[in-house]
Amino acid sequence: MVVIVRNSNLLGKITILVVVGLCINTAVALDGSGTQEDPWRIESLDDFNDFAADANYWDDYTRLETDVNLAGQTYSTAVIAPDVDNSNYGFDGTAFTGVFDGNDHRILNLTIDDGGAGNDCVGLFGNIENGEVRNLGLEGGSVSASRLAVGGLVGYTYEGIISNCYSTGDVNGGGSVGGLMGNAQYISVSNCYSTGDVSGTGDNIGGLAGYTFGIVSNCYSTGNVSGDGTVGGLIGSNQAYIENCYSTGDVNGVERVGGLVGANFDAVRNCYSTGDVNGVNYVGGLVGSNFGYARDCFWDIETSGEPNMCGNEHSTCDNSYGKTTAQMHQQSTFTDWDFINEWNIGENQTYPYLRVYLPSDINKDRIVNFLDIAITANQWLEEK
Repeated sequence: MVVIVRNSNLLGKITILVVVGLCINTAVALDGSGTQEDPWRIESLDDFNDFAADANYWDDYTRLETDVNLAGQTYSTAVIAPDVDNSNYGFDGTAFTGVFDGNDHRILNLTIDDGGAGNDCVGLFGNIENGEVRNLGLEGGSVSASRLAVGGLVGYTYEGIISNCYSTGDVNGGGSVGGLMGNAQYISVSNCYSTGDVSGTGDNIGGLAGYTFGIVSNCYSTGNVSGDGTVGGLIGSNQAYIENCYSTGDVNGVERVGGLVGANFDAVRNCYSTGDVNGVNYVGGLVGSNFGYARDCFWDIETSGEPNMCGNEHSTCDNSYGKTTAQMHQQSTFTDWDFINEWNIGENQTYPYLRVYLPSDINKDRIVNFLDIAITANQWLEEK
């Protein structure tokens, strides 16, 4: 196993990667052998604690076989692959470089609070390097740290793959703070969402991720977001290709504040936002400051309180994409969107929602109940 030390600017710039040591994989406590065909298997809370405490597991294949309840435990650093030296702003320690398959199980009541110690790279995973996390839910709890790269699932990731994951707990930190990911560089993120409130005292604060560089698709966030600069309902600072995503939470900041993205430097397609947006400088219903590409994206001009798509003038900031709430509930508004494979809508009842998530959860509160049946019944009555 390679022990990796990364000295990086957690606000978005990479400096050096150094391999500092080599050791033999000595993990033996869990069932399995750590291969793709026979992964390490976490079958209890004790197994999870063994996995989290032993870096020898972190470059192998691991599968969760049960829900894990962490109630009663408060961590001060990331649980897996933590930063072990908070005297600088880089990551020092052993990164997670393996594959973690949640197997559609959950980590319950994760609580992290650094108590103002100034820890970086904070989340369930502190640092993922060329690793993958999939099919995992984080429910309940909260993550709080006072410095950089803070997220529910992962604080900092470089060349990682995150798919079919979600987080429901509140997250707060300094800069590069997100409900699911803090700082995510050269990443692929798909079919993920976050629902907790997110706050930060610095820049790059987003409902799903604080900073992104890579690809983000079929994702959404619903929590309220607040920060200083570069604040977005989905992503704070974006250098990723974003497609088929949305955000619904209220967004508050000082400058570069957007309903979906605080500052966009890449491409955004087929996305929308509905949250109330408030700021002082460079405030837009969809994007605070746009230096990239934003097309076929919509925002609710009534709920956002913002008539302009972007807080600055840009060729792709087309204010005609701003729609009323009634228009946002009509499929005909979203021209060129794929309502066969990607999206669905309760006509005149709901905003568009992604088909990859519970199709019967019409009002998107993450449960299927009588409220969803009532919406469906009302639709049937209107079609009579």
